[in-house]
Amino acid sequence: MRPAPDGGADEGPVLRAVTSADWVLWRRARLASLAVSPEAFKARLADWDRGGEERWRARFDDPAAYGVLAVLGGRPVGMAAGLLAPDAVPELRSVWVAREARGHGLAARLIASVESWAHGTGAGTLRLSVLAANAPAVALYERLGYTAADGGTGDERVMTKQLGDAP
Repeated sequence: MRPAPDGGADEGPVLRAVTSADWVLWRRARLASLAVSPEAFKARLADWDRGGEERWRARFDDPAAYGVLAVLGGRPVGMAAGLLAPDAVPELRSVWVAREARGHGLAARLIASVESWAHGTGAGTLRLSVLAANAPAVALYERLGYTAADGGTGDERVMTKQLGDAP
């Protein structure tokens, strides 16, 4: 947390579910994540730094997709996404927190938002893939109750979390 202008502590980043109208903020967060933390993602900045507004909006026009941004002072400082995979299992994707916003539980809040979305789809499990070499991310997911699952390819680990009873 940082001091507020009145000398107290501010509320910190606000989480907001993304709609296609938020495409500019989502694009800013996604490109920042790939630029400043390329080691954390299989995707590369060059894969995303093209395409216009329609490409960015289309993701959240899809009812099988969910995105959440952490916004502080009008700018995105974190993100996470959920997508239904072809086998109908929801997947956690694109988790990122800006360096200046780390250490305050923001990643856990973003992930919990995607877990709530996944639970709301009726799913009992949320799946993710993480680069095996990304030890901080693996440790975070383990702390949050994710365990190793079958699947993945050489450099990726697949992890899942049971979400409890479907709504």
